[in-house]
Amino acid sequence: MIKEVVMSSEGLKKLENELEELKTVRRKEVAAKIKTALSFGDLSENSEYDEAKNEQAIVEGRIAEIENQLKHVRILDESQLNNEIVHIGSKVRVINAKGNEVEYKIVGSTEADPMSGLISDESPVGKALLGHAVGDKVPVLLPNGSEVTFELLGISK
Repeated sequence: MIKEVVMSSEGLKKLENELEELKTVRRKEVAAKIKTALSFGDLSENSEYDEAKNEQAIVEGRIAEIENQLKHVRILDESQLNNEIVHIGSKVRVINAKGNEVEYKIVGSTEADPMSGLISDESPVGKALLGHAVGDKVPVLLPNGSEVTFELLGISK
């Protein structure tokens, strides 16, 4: 079964912009590097050519990945969301394992950026918080096998 990619309209726009950048700018840059490397002659000992071909493979792989995600995207309709329980698109305020109050936004895996407070619905914390309400104490099993508890202080859009 093909995995549905859930994202916000902002996340979709960001992904479409990245795809456009890769197709229009990065492809041309890499093609120019390959052309320059070819001018150096013997390909058997041409590290610039090998590096440019590897970069081309990375760019083409990312283009294919984004195009596949866009084929299976479902845009989150934030107008239908409520603040009663945590769901994808919710901003949550919690007391974390260190006793600090932090805010996260639960997003689809393609939009996740933990350093910016955007956590995936597939991450241990995101998955554990889904479906819970304000006041709940939510146990989270971490990848290292330990368990921490988050207290849910607030939910917003």
